[in-house]
Amino acid sequence: MRVPVEWLREYVAVPKDARGVDVAASLVQVGLEEEGVHGGQVTGPLVVGKVLTLDPEPQKNGKTINWCSVDVGAANGTGEPQGIVCGAHNFQVDELVVVVLPGAELPGGFAISARKTYGHVSAGMICAADELGLPDDGSGGIIRLADLLPSADVKPGDDAIPLLGLDRETVEINVTPDRGYCFSLRGVAREYAHATGAEFTDPALDLAARAPASNEAGYEVRLEDDAPLRGNQGCDRYVARIVRGIDLTAATPAWLATRLTEAGMRPISLAVDVTNYVMLALGQPLHAFDVQTLQGPIVVRRARQGEKLKTLDDVERALYPEDLLITDGGDKALAIAGVMGGEDSEVTASTTDVLIESAHFDATTVARSSRRHKLPSEAARRFERGVDPQAAPAAAQLAVDLLVQLGGGNVDQGVTDVGAPPTPEAIELDPTLPSRLVGVDYSTDDVVGVLREIGCEVDTSGDALSVVPPSWRPDLHTAPDLVEEVARIKGYDRIPSILPTPPGGRGLTHGQRVRRVVADALAAQGLSEVWTAPFVSDERHVALGYDAEQARARTVRIANPLSEQQPLMRISVLSTLVDTLRRNISRGVKDVAIFELGLVLAREGEQQHALTSPVGVHPAPEVLDAIRAAVPPQPRHLAILLSGETEHAGWWGAGRPADWSDAVALVRSVGTALALEVSVRADDAMPFHPGRCACFALPDGTLVGHAGELHPKVCQALGLPARVVGAEIDVDVLIHASDQAVVSRPIATYPLVQSDVALVVDQSVTAAEVEAVLRSGAGDLLEQIVLFDTYQGDQVEDGKKSLAYRLSFRALDRTLTTQEVNTLRDRAVAAAGSATGAVQRT
Repeated sequence: MRVPVEWLREYVAVPKDARGVDVAASLVQVGLEEEGVHGGQVTGPLVVGKVLTLDPEPQKNGKTINWCSVDVGAANGTGEPQGIVCGAHNFQVDELVVVVLPGAELPGGFAISARKTYGHVSAGMICAADELGLPDDGSGGIIRLADLLPSADVKPGDDAIPLLGLDRETVEINVTPDRGYCFSLRGVAREYAHATGAEFTDPALDLAARAPASNEAGYEVRLEDDAPLRGNQGCDRYVARIVRGIDLTAATPAWLATRLTEAGMRPISLAVDVTNYVMLALGQPLHAFDVQTLQGPIVVRRARQGEKLKTLDDVERALYPEDLLITDGGDKALAIAGVMGGEDSEVTASTTDVLIESAHFDATTVARSSRRHKLPSEAARRFERGVDPQAAPAAAQLAVDLLVQLGGGNVDQGVTDVGAPPTPEAIELDPTLPSRLVGVDYSTDDVVGVLREIGCEVDTSGDALSVVPPSWRPDLHTAPDLVEEVARIKGYDRIPSILPTPPGGRGLTHGQRVRRVVADALAAQGLSEVWTAPFVSDERHVALGYDAEQARARTVRIANPLSEQQPLMRISVLSTLVDTLRRNISRGVKDVAIFELGLVLAREGEQQHALTSPVGVHPAPEVLDAIRAAVPPQPRHLAILLSGETEHAGWWGAGRPADWSDAVALVRSVGTALALEVSVRADDAMPFHPGRCACFALPDGTLVGHAGELHPKVCQALGLPARVVGAEIDVDVLIHASDQAVVSRPIATYPLVQSDVALVVDQSVTAAEVEAVLRSGAGDLLEQIVLFDTYQGDQVEDGKKSLAYRLSFRALDRTLTTQEVNTLRDRAVAAAGSATGAVQRT
């Protein structure tokens, strides 16, 4: 909202020496955020000039310029006439004009200097209105002071900046949704009075006193809202006044056009400018109808199915049943109430009789229509925040006065004022509540004084105050709302800033610490953490090779999805992480290593529908229990994807592409970081390659997840490169398993003794099976076992493979002898032979 300071002075006693920054600072004290101060954009010499000579000079390009000598008094330092080239032709010799001299700067950073043009040195410029940021007077040319300021006593050389009001300032403020009354000079003036104690004059009081009462001669208006929203009538007050015989071709006077321009609105025509002026002054949007286009009474109703309206922006709009309409006789739509008028009843230059609509519309109805039709009009912006229903007669009276004064019309004696807006309900307020909530000692007199200052009616006869908010404050509903007003008016600066002392013994939960450890462990190995939206479709489940029915049984359908193509919640993080991988590869990033920690759905049984509870009412315990019971399990998973090279090529040698072993190693590193023993075995689970898929489990057999190379069909279906590898594990399982005290092992000081053994087994026997048997057979002195080589070839039989392991032994109390190590090794080999048929390779 832009607030011209000079206009503000009409409603509140702003000191004469107060600048825009002072006004803005005062408004900030009562909670209105400053956006900026505008005005004073013309700097340097801008003076009155008298045209002495004017010589037209045709040019080769067909254009005619005027070579002028202009008397600017002593403003140029010499008193000599100023030579200026001008391309406009709407002025004559001996006329007073506005001249900007070299060294000045016009709005937009346009610096003025003497320069050669059209064969002359032009020392300045004779100014038009738009060049100075002023509204166009309609001539489209040079400002002629005799027309603009016919009664001004000026002479050449006088400073034109104050003469034209270019020293006036405008304060721009940000109005929060609960302070809709500040979308008017009336509201801002009241706030300035609260901040400074300056005398405030409500412009609506005198206008309302002069407004005649409703009578039978008024234009017929019927309110027929048969489908109110939340019990609120779409229109609860409608004031109509008619002015006849207006000359709407009359130009908008400069003072009114200037005020509109300073307030950020463009002057258009007399009727539109008057309604906009009233809206800015009082906060009540108006609409003007051409009376000659009306065939019957005005009927306010909801739209009918299939109804359409061509609005003033020349767009034909399909209306919705919730739209509130202004109609002609109930049949022909004239306007979307509170949003925008229709083209058929538009006031034009040929209009002579105007009906002024000053109505009060339901905020929710207007807000929904404005968003539904994408029409964020100035009127809608005010109605959706709440307009004072008692201001309607005053606004209509001001509009009538201006149309008669500026357009020469006559006012009809008939006055229409139908409907009865609800009166604000009383609020019970404990006078000690402001002190208890804010932490500042406010006396009862302080509380009562503030509430009366903002316009409330306060009954102090009981123990609690009975407070009736003013009609222009629809945001005041509860006692805490009133407490906020007390704190605001008394000054936010009085509220002490005290840092709360955090209680001891609190910090991250075990689950949060585990998630941080996991993320740190992966990031330290070069992976990047990402986030993806958890929405998928049945097609994605099929592309990943999941059984469609089983996948659907585990997930839920979103009632109002962001995209109809992704209406389901994901059951695996891989199902959405692949989108990030594909996007990176499509943008030329071939070597990708990413991971995500996120929630998935794991529904069991039928999808339950959660109960709803009214807004503003705390749900009953049984309702809360039912809501919680309807929420399906949502375990947290970790997903990893690798593509391209994991070891880059360079001068040191060839690179190495990521393979299934990298995914397995990453998952095992997560287990190591959490001090968990995670076993690995071969498995077959989608979306992984059946021969390159590993399964992870805890010692008690609890499944942790899978890793490996993605199935070729999955890569093809998702548009991914071949041989992409990944993993997905259940982090909640790791959180539960790691929530135990970790027993540290004593530091061994005796030497480590190693022994290598190569075993030949059938190809169907997995390395994990052999490793488990070796570990159990070797006993407690085995510290580590590593598979360091595999072999299939001429030196082993067909259908066989060789697995080479390095066994590391250590005792905590002595140095092991060779004989002891050989005995332990042979015991391990014997156990492997008995369990898997392994034969030691020689």
